[in-house]
Parts: sequence; C-alpha cells; structure tokens
Amino acid sequence: MKLTHIEPHPQLKGYVDKIWVFESSGRIPSEDMKLIVPNGMVKLTIPFRNGVSGKNKEIYHLSKESSLTLIGIGDIPAIVDVEDDVPSGNIGIEFSPVGAYRIFKLRQSELKNKIFLLEDVFGKSAREVQEIIANHESIDKKIQIIQQYFIKLLLKSQPDQILDYCISHIKSAKGLVTVGMLEAKTGYSSRWLYDKFIEKVGVSPKNYSSIVRFMQFYEPWVRIPNYDFKNNLYHYFHDQAHFIKEIKRFTGLSPLKFVRSENEFGNIFYKD
Repeated sequence: MKLTHIEPHPQLKGYVDKIWVFESSGRIPSEDMKLIVPNGMVKLTIPFRNGVSGKNKEIYHLSKESSLTLIGIGDIPAIVDVEDDVPSGNIGIEFSPVGAYRIFKLRQSELKNKIFLLEDVFGKSAREVQEIIANHESIDKKIQIIQQYFIKLLLKSQPDQILDYCISHIKSAKGLVTVGMLEAKTGYSSRWLYDKFIEKVGVSPKNYSSIVRFMQFYEPWVRIPNYDFKNNLYHYFHDQAHFIKEIKRFTGLSPLKFVRSENEFGNIFYKD
C-alpha cells in the first residue's frame, strides 16, 4: 500500500485539509481491519482504478471506478475495501468543517454517516466534472480539475463568522471546550449553537469536540511507535471509564483490543 500526500491549491487553504492518492497492488490483507475512524471531516473520493466499498452500521455503498463520491461527516467507524483483487487507486479530498459548508452548501446533518454519488447531490455540474476527470489519465490533471471545481463553488459562498470562530476555538483547544464556554465567548445560546452546528457541521458542538479530542489520542498513537496513551488519558478524558466509552464509540473496540488489532490501511492516512 502506498499513500502520497498532495498540497491543496492555495485558494483552498483552510477549506481542504488533505488531498491524498492511495494505491495498492490488490486487495488489502484480510487480517487488516480496514477501519476508518471519525476525524471530523467530510470527504470526497475518486476511485481512478478499481472500485471502493464503504460500510458502517447504517449503510453500505460501492463506488465504481471514476465516480465522485461524497462521504458525510461521521461519528461512527467505517470499514473500507477495494472492489476487486486487482491494482487499485483512489484520490481522496478531506474538507475542514468550514470548507464543507462553504463548498457544498448542504444541510450537513443529512450527510452524516452516509455516502452519496456527488452527481446525486449536485446534478449536472458534478456529472460533467466526473466525465472530464474520467477522460484524463493523469492523476495530477484529475486533481487539478476537481480543485478548480471546488474553488468555483467556494467563491459563490459566504462565511459564517460565528460558526467559524467556534470551530477554530474547538480545534485550537484540542476539543477541551464545553458548550457553556462557547456561549460565553459568542453571546449566543446553546440552542442557537446546536442548530448552527447541526446545519453546517453535521454534528452538535459537543459531539464535534468529542471527535477532536479522540483524534488527540488516535493520531499520535498511529505516528509514534510504542506510544503510551495513558500519559495523556486524564488530560482529554474525565476518567478511565470515559476514555473507554469514547474509544469504543469511535472504533467499535475496547482500547486494549484496538491497540492489538492490525489496521495498517486505516493508519496509513495519518502517517507522515
């Protein structure tokens, strides 16, 4: 398996968090969990060689080769695999919450934990871009075309400054933010903040903070050999029971089972 990171276009900085190209010579080994954990971002994938399947406890979706696939923000784990045991390639674009609401202008809660063909959401324009991308062999050209499409959509939207501030505050505080803190910082009620997050982020501010906190454990665990997560356990979680509950929620496994499991596919997206 090989993952290549691509620098997003400067006009998409702050809106697109990651662009990557995943390639493999065949199926992912059967002993690998192929588990993708929630990371607080909407994703778009373009399988350019072989198809890709994704499933969670709510849905199953098979993305055929060259289809533009929109994956809503998730708060449950998903399993991903390639369609056939042949060489595969997939372009992935991950959007910050600000980028997702600005570019797609959809009620994000309707996308939560779901997978759609982009043409089913955007119609003719997405279908035309999909056809153009399919007709280009160059991976770089495919990425260039889809980024230009997103830049056009971004320029047609307006920022929500209060929401942007709340998202930035939660991220900079590494998820250690309560709704009460956001109320005090913004002057808006918890109900207003909840409705705003549900509409434009897809999950509540409390839920989004939980995902951000979880990533403080997950990313260093993936990147650092023999990472001792116990050192930071009580910094991000109330107690051990809270830690276990959150890990089970986002991975489907207890912490012990999770760290003992093989998940090279899911981990590769967070390695340098």
